[in-house]
Amino acid sequence: MRRYWIEKKQLQDHELCIDGEDFHHIFGVCRHERGQQFEILLGDGKAHLVEVLRVEKKRAFCEIKEERVVAPLKKPFLHLCVSVPRFPVFEAVLEKSVELGAFAIHPYFSDFSFVKTKDAVSESRMERWKKIVRSATQQSGRGDLMPVYDPVTLSELLKSFNQNSNAAGLFCYEGEGQKDLKTWSDEVQNQPDEIWAFIGSEGGFSPAEIKKFQDLSLPPVTLGAQVLRVETACVAILSVLKYQWNLFK
Repeated sequence: MRRYWIEKKQLQDHELCIDGEDFHHIFGVCRHERGQQFEILLGDGKAHLVEVLRVEKKRAFCEIKEERVVAPLKKPFLHLCVSVPRFPVFEAVLEKSVELGAFAIHPYFSDFSFVKTKDAVSESRMERWKKIVRSATQQSGRGDLMPVYDPVTLSELLKSFNQNSNAAGLFCYEGEGQKDLKTWSDEVQNQPDEIWAFIGSEGGFSPAEIKKFQDLSLPPVTLGAQVLRVETACVAILSVLKYQWNLFK
């Protein structure tokens, strides 16, 4: 069954008024008609089954028939921190991160990142990212919109990570001192509330950045003998962490 993300303000009592871009997509592109049913997501942790009551020229009205609870994300919440790559690559990362249940995405600027300043990330670009998240949420049936934070420097991002005393973290690295993910997971003493995984750019991390990770006791973790592209590394780390921490159930 098709599902769509709708702003909660469009709901009054049990009747939903759909207009604007949502109306164009649902009734113009997807061709829903009077009497048909589909699900809507309102950000309240539920999927609402609605039936189309009437379709006008620029808006439609639907009635909520049933509700079901959408399973929330389990702890530990997975924070994916990505050195900003080429925009098409980052957009692929966003889509797959929603599908794989990442709690949030934190883009950051590193010494070797493809995009190095905030000026390169326009408001329209951020809006496009939000639309990608919304579309992936509809497709996957997830009950919340994954936050995509404003890009910051690595130093600023590490301050955010350091604010939670029950957060575990790692950075993916193919240099000296690396551990495999199972070894790292086994060494985490308590069940963390959050896991922060830092993915570098196509050029990896600089020695200065590695020192910053070490100062916070963040260990280097390997994803295997093969050198992975950024988008592949993001999918791999989320998948393995979900398996290792039993987040598939």
